[in-house]
Amino acid sequence: MLANTGALSLVAILGIGLVFGLKHATEVDHVIAVSTIVSHHKNVFRSAVVGALWGAGHTISLLIVAAIVLWFRVEIPERVSGWLEFGVALMIIALGVSALWRTLRSNTKVHLHQHSHDGMSHTHVHFHESETRHAPAAHAAHSPHSHRMSRVGVKPVMVGMMHGLAGSGALTLLVLTQLSSSWLGFLYVATFGVGSIVGMLLMSGLVGLPFALTSRKLAHIHRALQTAAAAFSICFGVWYACKTGL
Repeated sequence: MLANTGALSLVAILGIGLVFGLKHATEVDHVIAVSTIVSHHKNVFRSAVVGALWGAGHTISLLIVAAIVLWFRVEIPERVSGWLEFGVALMIIALGVSALWRTLRSNTKVHLHQHSHDGMSHTHVHFHESETRHAPAAHAAHSPHSHRMSRVGVKPVMVGMMHGLAGSGALTLLVLTQLSSSWLGFLYVATFGVGSIVGMLLMSGLVGLPFALTSRKLAHIHRALQTAAAAFSICFGVWYACKTGL
């Protein structure tokens, strides 16, 4: 379809890129990688932001590679693409192990808190569970934890960039063989990237919904979901590593 640029308008070509980008975001390795990150967020909005940031990193990689490939009219060697896919598999395993460690550690995390009442000081043990709350003012004054959005964004952007590098070979080969115009090819890749951002934003929000619903009053189910997501990520990563490695 892309080869027949005389019959297809620019809008139609870009529409194809947008649809393919939306579909690309739903690929299994993408969803699993984002799920391990989303599993430790407790609201749907932040989960959706994680997906959008993944899409942004994914698009950045695609645009950089597309600019190089289209400018020099070269192809990415299949061997390089294979090693990048293997790197994605290792990354998925690492994400699963990290998520599993965080989940298991949260079940046994203990803090010692010191309080003063009527001139008397005492220390009590605090288990870092969602059911245990502190007064907002006192807790905010002494809490070492940070929930800045900047800390949310680093990991999904890097993961998205790795996925973008791994998938750039097939996409740029398609553009090279089907579109003779470099600027149109670059625009197609950019539209594809926009579609992947929108697709992963919606997908990660949907994936984050059960984690958000169980995070406050169903702590045991919430941790079970987190453990399952991490374990599945590790298993899929091992399978994917064997597939791409062979």
